Amino acid sequence: MKRIIVSVTNDLVTDQRVSKVCSTLSKLNFEILLIGRELKDSLPYKPTYKTKRIKLIFNKGVLFYTEFNIRLFLILLFSKKNVLLSNDLDTLLPNYLISKLNNIPLVFDSHELFSELPSIQGRYSQKVWRFLERKLISKPNSVITVSDSISKWFLKKYNINSIVIKNFPTLKKTQFLENKNNYIIYQGALNHGRGLIPLLSSMQNIENTTLKIVGDGPIKSLLENKIKHYQLEKKVQLLGLIPPFELFHLTQNAALGLSLEEDIGLSYQYALPNKLFDYIQAQIPVVTTYLPEIKNIVHSFNVGEVIKDHSPISIENSIKLVLKNGKNHYRSQLDIASKKLIWEKQEEQLLNIFRKI
Repeated sequence: MKRIIVSVTNDLVTDQRVSKVCSTLSKLNFEILLIGRELKDSLPYKPTYKTKRIKLIFNKGVLFYTEFNIRLFLILLFSKKNVLLSNDLDTLLPNYLISKLNNIPLVFDSHELFSELPSIQGRYSQKVWRFLERKLISKPNSVITVSDSISKWFLKKYNINSIVIKNFPTLKKTQFLENKNNYIIYQGALNHGRGLIPLLSSMQNIENTTLKIVGDGPIKSLLENKIKHYQLEKKVQLLGLIPPFELFHLTQNAALGLSLEEDIGLSYQYALPNKLFDYIQAQIPVVTTYLPEIKNIVHSFNVGEVIKDHSPISIENSIKLVLKNGKNHYRSQLDIASKKLIWEKQEEQLLNIFRKI
């Protein structure tokens, strides 16, 4: 049995894309080894394929990336492998070096424009990531990405033809649920640029509705302070990380889902986040950003409202409109979208890449 080693820098638990990819590749009878890292608060993770989570001394900044890449290189060097699958730019260098040393195929899956992330804008680290991107992007046998905009950017900037495999969820036997609990939901990383600060401000004027925020990240303490400042302790709940199965049930019962990415760099501008499709699969309407990839999905399927800008009043008005319309208003369109925007209609492209390899 041939073995694919899949690598990513997160702790595996909440990375639904990587989980879906590994499960799909198992259908070709590949042996899968998924490598990530283990944090102090990492939840248990026991999929059907093999995993290895690395405990690191450093967990952020240049020391983290240096340590992780060295450790990953050594693990890849001394592991059985026939194909390598690198997820995002921060795992590409050790995968490329091993692919050259052992003369084995390499596939690169770019979940985002890593070199254009807001967190590194204007910093020296951005120059480093751009250098690595420029030198390495043409080396893999195949390049995959998550949106048409990123694919066009790779083509224009590096003359690289990439295959778009969007981050749709797997089809679930979803039952449309009327609002039993009057809450709205945000799921995803707690980072700058996710529209969370103006969202909290807007919650001051949204009555009889609770906001549940699921996820973790660097601005968690800032959000906690804002909640206290706006006196929203009874209206906003920070729930932390929740396992995918429990999260889907929580999402399914929500009145609407939020995806409010701000235009603070090409990485966000071209983003097509999986939470948007998770909301649709759970058959709840959405309130989203005006950024092109996300707006196109919402308008194409008529599954919610798009904010005009990131002012609290714009977010407030859009939320109130969807709440006023009610979930039934979007029911037929959500049903159509939830059957079309599914992983099962994407995975054949993935399988073809590895069949050719």
